[in-house]
Order: sequence, then structure tokens, then C-alpha cells
Amino acid sequence: MKLLTYRTSTGLRTGIVTDKGVVPVPHSVEEIVSGGQAILAELNRLAKSEMEDKWLKEEELTLGPCLPKPGKMICVGLNYRKHADETGSPIPETPILFNKFPNTLAADRDEILIPHNSKQVDYEAELAIVIGKTAKRVSEEEALDYVFGYCTANDVSARDLQFRTNQWLLGKCCDGFSPIGPYLVTADEVGDPDNLGIRTYVNGELRQNSNTSDMIFSCREIVSYISQHMTLSPGDIIFTGTPEGVILGYPKEKQVWLKDGDEVVIEIDKLGRLTNYMKQEI
Repeated sequence: MKLLTYRTSTGLRTGIVTDKGVVPVPHSVEEIVSGGQAILAELNRLAKSEMEDKWLKEEELTLGPCLPKPGKMICVGLNYRKHADETGSPIPETPILFNKFPNTLAADRDEILIPHNSKQVDYEAELAIVIGKTAKRVSEEEALDYVFGYCTANDVSARDLQFRTNQWLLGKCCDGFSPIGPYLVTADEVGDPDNLGIRTYVNGELRQNSNTSDMIFSCREIVSYISQHMTLSPGDIIFTGTPEGVILGYPKEKQVWLKDGDEVVIEIDKLGRLTNYMKQEI
């Protein structure tokens, strides 16, 4: 199942994406994620209904973040072998974790502000995991059973702020620095999350072109590892790291940072294309 949210005069609504259009549903994404099989069965019935006169055209909708109210936002750094190589970093022995906050959320086709005090804003294509069941000290073998689904994400990073100290948070948590979407796709439709093509285009130019199989720590390893240290709850989201091809990895003389008017497209197999536009903050 493929879910999205869209903006209305009364707030965000949720829809199911089908070949014939978007089916509005009377539940928030958060209710669906935590609702288990019963609510998914109800949504499947709605998606197969014949009330096509009530269905919406996706191209006419203004989308919201596919998970508007996440719980914890946990990120894994340096989780692709070739990305670690391009930045001159050693391969981590355990996952490097940091976090983001809800102020960073943005949606497909939103403008992303380049902060007035940063000159080195970068893209990071990432597969994001959405937790569907409470997970505490789960094994790697069982870890994916706790996943509701996946979405495309961009871990936008202000590198000059990120490396101002040895804590990365400042450069990761500017407003709008976590666009996600356009869809939240259930795990059953995705299949193996560790074998998905992942790409970034800037103004149509291919910048990142990799596969989640290059991750150092797989999705099941990440979920299990985090659950050994903190309880994961339905609606928590995990950014799993970015592959090689970020601006930071270019030789310094070739580093052209994101600028006003740039179009950034993140694309992951089975999850869709996430498009955003950079705008200089005044």
C-alpha cells in the first residue's frame, strides 16, 4: 500500500495511491502506522471500492510530509562504504547515531531554505524506515517484522555548521532539512530494503547513483541495534545513511554547494521521486 498526505483548508488528510487516483481515508498516517492489520484491512477495502467519483487526482494535490508527526527521528551516519571512502573516514564498527527534530520536516515539492548563516548546503539521498510496532531488544532476525514501511528522504546538511564542532546536530536540524515522501510504502510492497537503487539529481544532473546493498549496516541490523539501547515506537523514523556522490565528497576545487533555485530530486526504487527546490533565506 502506498500512502500520502495532502493539504486541505482544514489540515492534512491521508490518501491511498492507486492506479486510478487517490482514495481519501478517514485516518491519520499515525493512526494507520500504529493500527495494525485491522486498519490495513479496512484501507484495502476502501482502495478497492468503486466510488471513483470521490477519488482525487494526485497531480492536483499539494502534498504534506508522508509521516507528518513522527516520534523519534534517528539518523545513521557514514553507513555506506563508498561514502565513507569518499570522505576519508574509517568504516564504522558500530552504527553512528544522531537525531533530527520535527521542525526539519518538509514535503515533496516544498522549498527548502538555505540558512542565512550557511554557505555549504549539501544533499543526502536516504532510505527512511518507519517503525510499526514497539521494538525493544529485538533480534536481527526479527527486526524487519517491526517495520511498517519505507519512504524516500533527503538528509539536507549544512556542512559548515555540521563541522563547527564534533557534534553534527547544528548542521542537520535547520528548518526544512528533512523532506520525506512523496509516499510511505508498506513493507510488503517494498520487499528487500537492502537491494534498492538510490539516486540524486541536481538540476537534472545525476549526482548519486548507488544501491542500498552498499550499506555497512543493513536495515535489520540498524533496527535491532537501536532497539538494544532505546525502545522504538510506532511512528518513529530512521534515516539509514547516504551513498557516495555528496558535494562534501568532491575535491575542494569542485565543491559547488546548493544555491538558490536549484532543483534536488531524490529517487529510490519502489518508493518514488522526492523533489525540492532550494531558496536562499534572506
